[in-house]
Amino acid sequence: MSANCRSPFTADRMAAMTPQHDMTSWRERAVSAAEAVTCVRAGDHVFVGSACATPRTLVHALEERPDCPSGVQLVHFLTDGVIPRLKAGPWTRFRHRVFFVGRDVREVVPSGKVEYIPISIAQVHRLIETGRIPVDVALIQVSPPDDDGMCSLGVSVDVTLVAARHAKRIVAEINPHMPRTCGDTRIPIGDIAAVVAVEEPVIEYLHDPADAIGAQIARYVARIIDDGSTLQVGLGQVPNEMLKHLTNRRDLGIHTDVLTEPVVNLVQSGVITGAQKSVHRGKIIASFCMGTRRLYDLIDSNPAVELRPLDYVCDPAVIASNSKMVSVSQALAIDLTGQVCADQFDGQFYSGVSTQLEFIRGAAACPGGKAIICLASTTADGQQSRVRPLLKEGEGVTVARSDVHYVVSEYGIAYLFGRSIGDRAVALIEIAHPCFREGLLAEAKRLGYVDQRTRLRSRGAYPAEEEREVELGNGKRVLLRPTRASDVEMMQELFFKLRPEDVLTRFFTNLKSLTLENAQHLCSVSYEEEMAFVAVVGSREQESIVASCCYYLNSSTNNADVAYLVHPEWQGLGLGTILQERLIEYARSRGVSGFTADILTTNSGMLRVFEKSGLPISKRVSSGVYEVLMRLR
Repeated sequence: MSANCRSPFTADRMAAMTPQHDMTSWRERAVSAAEAVTCVRAGDHVFVGSACATPRTLVHALEERPDCPSGVQLVHFLTDGVIPRLKAGPWTRFRHRVFFVGRDVREVVPSGKVEYIPISIAQVHRLIETGRIPVDVALIQVSPPDDDGMCSLGVSVDVTLVAARHAKRIVAEINPHMPRTCGDTRIPIGDIAAVVAVEEPVIEYLHDPADAIGAQIARYVARIIDDGSTLQVGLGQVPNEMLKHLTNRRDLGIHTDVLTEPVVNLVQSGVITGAQKSVHRGKIIASFCMGTRRLYDLIDSNPAVELRPLDYVCDPAVIASNSKMVSVSQALAIDLTGQVCADQFDGQFYSGVSTQLEFIRGAAACPGGKAIICLASTTADGQQSRVRPLLKEGEGVTVARSDVHYVVSEYGIAYLFGRSIGDRAVALIEIAHPCFREGLLAEAKRLGYVDQRTRLRSRGAYPAEEEREVELGNGKRVLLRPTRASDVEMMQELFFKLRPEDVLTRFFTNLKSLTLENAQHLCSVSYEEEMAFVAVVGSREQESIVASCCYYLNSSTNNADVAYLVHPEWQGLGLGTILQERLIEYARSRGVSGFTADILTTNSGMLRVFEKSGLPISKRVSSGVYEVLMRLR
């Protein structure tokens, strides 16, 4: 065993181990599960180990105990098979108090035998340490002891370690198939009151394959993850699907609550190295693992993977100390102000608070960090929008609107942090399903969130595939991307940077400001009959528009009227020509026949941009204006 894997339980408890503990084979001490659970007494609070280390044999033996003790409470986090399934369905004798409503307990919630405790799982250790959640018995699953008499918690440290440390009695399944994991995972065999030998494969878990919607969300999320990022990937189809789209990244790191199967491929391909992590450089840090034997073999006695308790892994200060920390989690609904519900749907409790808030706050506090929340735009049947005017009755707030940064649906990406209620509403409506956008906008107006003049033209997904990063003649790089309706304020800011002559040549009048209607005309487009691109600089969280271009199709001629706008400090760098080339490329893909434009005869620079295209151009002069036609085909 590598020295890196040694993490003593406590020095005092190690010293308390008797020679008999050292010398006696654990198999000689093993008893039946039925005998082991006789230590559970009436009124006891019994902690049950987590996730893929759920001690099913012990829990089921407790359920089958003939002299069932009264008043017993089972306390647990995420579990697998903790409630036996009979022919009539899941059934339990006991009261369960849970921090996560997983699929193995969800059906029992309406019976009243399962009670949900809405708390961040990272805070549970305090409740156990202070005795607010007493632990009389801890039922856990561990590896066989090593030569030092230490068992490993294997795939699940989470809150199991603190529960075991504070339990009056520990009862453990010892499973030779459980991997030994490095980090803070070890428990002395001498502290275990009763051991039960089990010879079963460790529970395996794979997410169901993502559908087309989940896959599209995953692609959007992957686009905003940079080389050298450190990732937290929560449970859920979308975060795990996203990992499949990171094969061309370099030196990613992992600091996460749960380690899942797709990580294995990225480790083996050299994408995950942890080389740029600020803390635990070169190591994967997690608290529990859910995957197949392939993942368990990866973590077995591997000093490059450390499992630690959730109170450490999910400490916002520890999370924020990582470099370029990215948190990816899922939501069930969001309202137009940004309030997120992630643990309740249609009044039913679903999943839990888990570690979402700590990772959101930790990632947000990290330089270069990103806190990303994903959700499908509609319910599975397509009948309800998950972007709501207001959260519904029975949908609690899991993440406050003040903590929300990125929100991603299959229709695009909205960035909310530091933005007004009106800006948030427009950004979220843009990523809602098109069938619900008109109704959401009407409700936003009724609620006073947005100006009554606000209009939205887009009826499809944001075309992220049309984004291009380009380098200008002076070596500066800009991102050319399609506009969003939420770009209005940035477009108005660009207007105020223009010189009076720029305003005149672009708008043919001496405008003093860019009205909401005019700004919307430049930003809110259909991406079909209308298209607009902006050149932006700065991070995605703090973009500035330095140039724009747009076209508006005349369906009777199949020609599109075009216009361009460039910040004075960015003129003369070839940006106008680049914008035109991009607009031509897009227009041709949509079958547009040509571009038309009115150009003041004094605007020689704009005329040169057209002439540089090399395409056939005709022009005529009328009242000091060139009427230009550029043929695209």
